[in-house]
Amino acid sequence: MTERLKKIHDMAQRYNQLGVVQGETVAEISAAIEARNIPPVRAMSGIEIKAVRLRWKMSQAALAMTTGMSVESVSKWERNESKPNKAALRILNTIEDKGPAVFIL
Repeated sequence: MTERLKKIHDMAQRYNQLGVVQGETVAEISAAIEARNIPPVRAMSGIEIKAVRLRWKMSQAALAMTTGMSVESVSKWERNESKPNKAALRILNTIEDKGPAVFIL
């Protein structure tokens, strides 16, 4: 957290204790701070995408379903014919780090 953001958060908490700032506002500031702790999306090459898929024993169809994309898109990613969008990359990064089970309800 940056020093400036920490000062704003501390001030909001003090004002909340005095009854000047609502708890919802403090919660929103806390959520903004927490959102800054989200790791950036990492780009992945076709070889890396395929390695992640094979590591977790996923078919192209399973990876397509998990990312909300088509099997053709996954195939093109793996052949470096196209690149996944940021949303798909975020899912691929998560699968790489934690496995596909995090997406099972």
